[in-house]
Amino acid sequence: MDSSKAKRLKTTERREPTEEKCITEPPSQFELKKIIVQDFTKKGTTEKKALTFTGEKFVGNGAFGVVYQTKIVETGESVAVKKVFQDKRYKNREFQILKALDHQNVIKMKYAFLSSGETDEDVYLNVVMDYMPESLYDLSQSYAKRKQVFPNTLLKLYCYQMFRGLAYIHGMGICHRDIKPQNILVNNSAYLLRICDFGSAKQLIEGEPNISYICSRYYRAPELIFGNTSYTTALDVWSIGCVIGELLLNEPLFPGDSNSDQLIEIIKILGTPSNEQVRNMNPAMKEFVFPHIQPYPWKKVFKIEVDPLLIDLLSKVLVYSPQKRVDPLEALLHPYFDELRDRNFKVGGKPGPNLFDFSSDELSSRPDLASKLVPSWYSS
Repeated sequence: MDSSKAKRLKTTERREPTEEKCITEPPSQFELKKIIVQDFTKKGTTEKKALTFTGEKFVGNGAFGVVYQTKIVETGESVAVKKVFQDKRYKNREFQILKALDHQNVIKMKYAFLSSGETDEDVYLNVVMDYMPESLYDLSQSYAKRKQVFPNTLLKLYCYQMFRGLAYIHGMGICHRDIKPQNILVNNSAYLLRICDFGSAKQLIEGEPNISYICSRYYRAPELIFGNTSYTTALDVWSIGCVIGELLLNEPLFPGDSNSDQLIEIIKILGTPSNEQVRNMNPAMKEFVFPHIQPYPWKKVFKIEVDPLLIDLLSKVLVYSPQKRVDPLEALLHPYFDELRDRNFKVGGKPGPNLFDFSSDELSSRPDLASKLVPSWYSS
């Protein structure tokens, strides 16, 4: 990514969630009112237009804001609106990042507008995005409640899209820092997946320290647990591995009750890290004393029969040393995904989403992989 883009996206490190103004539910202040919005639907340009929103429905809230579903009267399309308190002392880094993102496996900001709160001093940023019916967590729970395993073909399709979306944002120099099933949205009728919620995301700048207390605990990479503040985007790759493990288990793969307990849960499966691995996770760590524990075989971790190729992929994702984790773009070439490259591949009796329309931006970091990523039969 060029330095001008890096400079444009760079903002002050976000404060901890506890400092954010809490919003518990959305007020119905936009119902059938013409609102002037900033339009981001045309790539490379922005303009203002008037839109009318109707039928607000509360979806959920998190540390950084509240999300609700509504409909745009003029187009009839359902959209999601994320509303966050706009502190005038800080730039909204998520907004700056969303403006730069445009990929089918990443949530797209369509419009944005400001609204007022209870007082004139309370200003809120409203980000309008594509509405996706459910999260990967919701979908996984629906199978768990029916005591069914996550279908292998569907798992394969969604894993591929997770890695592709991750490769794109990493190519932009952005680290998501909160990958988890709740932050991955799906449209299960179209078999489409999108990574969402960039409230914790950051453009990583070499030499610039970052906070290590980041990412939801179950999906937190071990280098964060070891206090590394000079981490790389490889921490997102670890989180994706935790998500895949959870889809197979119907429960978190590493369910730690605290930061230290999280490390214990990881060691139970990966075994005790060597001194070299500890230094790879955090060069500032001089020594690490912990009882020697052997790695637990991946085949025994899961309660069901798992595709050996998926086990092999996981073994390349969930490794201690961040430098040795598979690159997301390279992960797409793993034999586990070969079925998706078959021109006759179908899911649910119909073709899946377009998986091979790679842009030059996507391939800029690894142009040597272009001929391998795009099947010879494919034409856009």
